[in-house]
Amino acid sequence: MKITKAEFIKSATQVSQYPLPTLPEIAFAGRSNVGKSSLINALLGRKNLAKTSNTPGRTQLINFFTINDKISFVDLPGYGFAKVARSVKENWGEMIEAYLRQRTNLALVVLILDIRRVPNEDDLSLRDWLDHYRIPYLYVLTKSDKLSNNQSVKQKRIIEKILNASKEEKLILFSAKTQKGKDDLWKILGKYSNNPKDVICQ
Repeated sequence: MKITKAEFIKSATQVSQYPLPTLPEIAFAGRSNVGKSSLINALLGRKNLAKTSNTPGRTQLINFFTINDKISFVDLPGYGFAKVARSVKENWGEMIEAYLRQRTNLALVVLILDIRRVPNEDDLSLRDWLDHYRIPYLYVLTKSDKLSNNQSVKQKRIIEKILNASKEEKLILFSAKTQKGKDDLWKILGKYSNNPKDVICQ
């Protein structure tokens, strides 16, 4: 998509604080420090629109963005970081579940996995939950620049096997550093725009 406007709208912790559901939303979910914010910034061609941090578990809010006044991106809190307090983990889980279950304009969830790590119990639980409630999702394997091409292919196959992914489920290799996978991902995400005919890959 040719990005002419990208804005941070607001942060929220509960349903009553969400923006009005006027645009189709793409939610980005994954483990803490998996690269959600970096992926969003790379997609939008912005450096710091979505705040990044080297400290896992830093993002504790649901952050809403609008792109070209046609589609919304939602950066969900990362899950599964062992060093945060149990009460914080529970709050994050409740926030994510409330959003995913109640957001009427949710069009797609991008499930983000670090290609260097195999999916864990949290990843599989979220996948199973989305399957149960019939919420569409797409896998993106980030930090692909950290591996060689051969290593990436091998690791992708291992992850596909663990996920029991069907042949129809495409796992996109992505790198915020090299922009690998950006056009492939936009070709899919752009279909959820209010006007898909306007979609132009950069």
